[in-house]
Amino acid sequence: MSVSLNNSTISVSILKNASRVHDNNVTFSLIGLAKKQGARQLSSGALAMTTGKFTGRSAGDKFIVKDDETKNKVWWDNTNIMSTESFDILLNDAIEHLSGKEIYEQQLFAGADKDNRYQVEVFTPNAWHALFIRNLLIRPRQSDLRDFSANVSIVHAPDFLADPSRHGSKSETCIALDLSRNIVVICGTQYAGEIKKSVFSLFNYHAPDSDIMPMHCSANVGPKGDSTLFFGLSGTGKTTLSASSDRALVGDDEHGWSENGIFNLEGGCYAKAINLSKQSEPEIYAAAQHDGAILENVVIDEATGEPDYADSSLTENTRIAYPLAAIANRVESGVAPTPKNVVLLTADAFGVLPPIARLTKEQAVYYFLSGYTAKVAGTERGVTEPQATFSTCFGAPFMSRMPTVYGDLLKQRLASSGANCWLLNTGWTGGAYGVGHRMKLKDTRAMLEVALSGDLDDVTYRVDENFGLEVPTFIEGIDVKILNPRQTWEDVVAYDTQAAKLAQLFSDNFRKMSLDNSDYALGSPQRRKIA
Repeated sequence: MSVSLNNSTISVSILKNASRVHDNNVTFSLIGLAKKQGARQLSSGALAMTTGKFTGRSAGDKFIVKDDETKNKVWWDNTNIMSTESFDILLNDAIEHLSGKEIYEQQLFAGADKDNRYQVEVFTPNAWHALFIRNLLIRPRQSDLRDFSANVSIVHAPDFLADPSRHGSKSETCIALDLSRNIVVICGTQYAGEIKKSVFSLFNYHAPDSDIMPMHCSANVGPKGDSTLFFGLSGTGKTTLSASSDRALVGDDEHGWSENGIFNLEGGCYAKAINLSKQSEPEIYAAAQHDGAILENVVIDEATGEPDYADSSLTENTRIAYPLAAIANRVESGVAPTPKNVVLLTADAFGVLPPIARLTKEQAVYYFLSGYTAKVAGTERGVTEPQATFSTCFGAPFMSRMPTVYGDLLKQRLASSGANCWLLNTGWTGGAYGVGHRMKLKDTRAMLEVALSGDLDDVTYRVDENFGLEVPTFIEGIDVKILNPRQTWEDVVAYDTQAAKLAQLFSDNFRKMSLDNSDYALGSPQRRKIA
C-alpha cells in the first residue's frame, strides 16, 4: 500500500535519499552544473537545450485527482481523471526513481501579490530544468527562504516512465495534479513547459475561491500608469505586443485580477522564438542574449555557433525562457493597477475578421469564452485549409474549473473597472491563408497604440455586417481598405461565404458548450445582427 504524502513529507523523503542535494543554486552555479550534464552554453551566456521527442505539452496525458474536494468543482470534460490511490502509487514510484540521484531543489514564489502567493518547491534531477523554473517563477530573497514553507510541491522525474496498468495513466508520459494537496508529478517528458503550466493549473483552480480571476494573458503599463491585458493563444502576438519599448512589461503569460488590480503569477517569460529577429522583436531578441536564458529546441548553426531562429526542423514551438530582469522596461513589483484596456487577440486565417474592433462588455465575455484563433495549412499533418480553434478563456488546457466560472469573473471585473475592450486580429487580410497575407506587425502595433491612447474613443464606427463588431472607419496611417476586410478581397462572394462560415463556427462552438441560449451568448454574431 502506498504512503499518502504531503508537502513537507515529500521534501523529507526526496532529500534524505538523494546522493547529493543542490539547494537553491543561483543562475551562475546552475549554468556550470547544467554544462556538466551536457548543456551547451552559447557565446551570449544562454544555454541551448533540446527536449527529445516531446517538443510541446502532452495535453492528453494530463490528469487531475478526483476526490471529495474536487469532484463538484473541476471541469471534468477538459481533463483525465485519476484516483487518489493511483496518484499515491505514481508519486511514491516517482520518488523511488529519484532515490540515489543528485537532486536540484528550487524554492520559489508564484504570485507577485504577497496576499495571493504560493510557495513552490520543485525537485528535479536536471540542472537545466532547475534553471528553467528559476527563470520562470519569482526568486525569493535570502531572508524569505528562512521562513519558506512549501504549499505546492512539484516532483519532476522526466526519465521515469509511467505504467498505465499500475498508475492509471494513458501512456508512459503523465502530468498528474492533486489539487487538494497541491502536489504535481511530471514524468516521461523533458519538455520544460509542463512544470510552469502545472503551477498555472493549480492557480486556475484555487484563485476563483478568493475572488481572483486567473488569466492566460500578458500585461503591460503605459507611461501614465494605464495597464492593459492581452489575452491570446499561441501565435497571436501575446508576448510580442506586450513587450514594447514605451510600455513597461508586467508579464507575458499568467496573471491574476483581484479587486485591487492585477499581478503576475511568474517572474519570467517563456517566449516563442520561431523567426525571432532583432528588427521585429528587439526586446525579446535582447532577452535571448541574457546570461542564463534557456533556448529550448532552437537550432544552433554549427558554423557560427549562433541560434538560427528561422530553422523549425526540430519544432515550430521553439522557446526562450528568461527572467523578467532580462527585459529593460518592466514593472519591478509585478503588480499593476486595474486595467484600463482589455485586448483579445486572434490570428484569423479565414481572413474575414476586421483588424481591430471595439467590443461591448457582452461581446468581450462572448469572445473570451470562445477563445478563437485558427490553425493554418502545413502546421499540422492533415491540415490543408484554415481550421478554427476554440480554446475556452484563451487557455482551455489550463482551466481547471468550468468556463462560466471565469466568464462570470470577467463580467464582474469589466463592470467594476469600466475597462475598454478590443478585438485585435493579427491574422490574414486580402484573402484566407494561402491567398491573402498576414497583417503587418507595424500596422497592428499602430492600431493598438491608437486604441490604448484613447484616440479611438470618439471616432466614427461602422457595424460589421457578419459579426456585429464596431469597427473604426478611419485610423491615421492605416489603409482604409484594411479596416474593412471585404474590400481587401478580389472575390467578395468568396469573402461573404468565408465570413458566414466562421460566424456559424462560433455559433456551433457555443452550442457544444450548451451556452448558445444563455446570457453568455448576448455578444454572439447572431444576437448582435438581430439587435
